[in-house]
Amino acid sequence: MADLDQKTQTELEAASFRTLIGHLRDRTDVQNIDLMNLAGFCRNCLSRWYREAAEARGLRVDDAAARERVYGMPYAEWRARHQKEGSPDQKAALAKSHPKHG
Repeated sequence: MADLDQKTQTELEAASFRTLIGHLRDRTDVQNIDLMNLAGFCRNCLSRWYREAAEARGLRVDDAAARERVYGMPYAEWRARHQKEGSPDQKAALAKSHPKHG
């Protein structure tokens, strides 16, 4: 890969993030528990990382605003529309691999 200046690298990373967020918004069938079990992170993790990045730059972004950025709507609305109860197998896998999330 060609050497990239910092501005270009940041722009590419930002574009990739926007694409990931768009993909996750389109794939409402993929539950957060699925993401956690397969990839070790979920939409809530992304929103927390977004908030933490803002805080590292001296910006105040609360959890609700960060989640809305990731989910594309208020979190409670997304949950009501799309979230399903995890199966016993999904919950067991989450408890085993991520005890603090289970």
